Amino acid sequence: MKQKKVPMRKCTGCNEMKEKRQLVRVVKAPDETDENGQVIKQGGISVDLTGKKPGRGAYVCKNADCLAKARKARRFEKAFSCRIPDDVYESLEQELDEADSES
Repeated sequence: MKQKKVPMRKCTGCNEMKEKRQLVRVVKAPDETDENGQVIKQGGISVDLTGKKPGRGAYVCKNADCLAKARKARRFEKAFSCRIPDDVYESLEQELDEADSES
């Protein structure tokens, strides 16, 4: 019987390859555009615990240390090609804490 391939992703904080289900996906939603292709609204950044939200994704370990490393090195800003405000990072930390306490 053929073994299933385990999907691997790289943590943006520690730069280690890990199994996809060990990581948390941070997603930037697609930009909203009008019929002429002009950007009306920038997509928001949020934690995707299901792994199914549409948009560009980046992965981080489920601990606060990796999130702090990714924030310090601006790795999410590089992955999403946009500036991320401090309040978004704070909400990401809260969501990761809530997700960590649930599991």
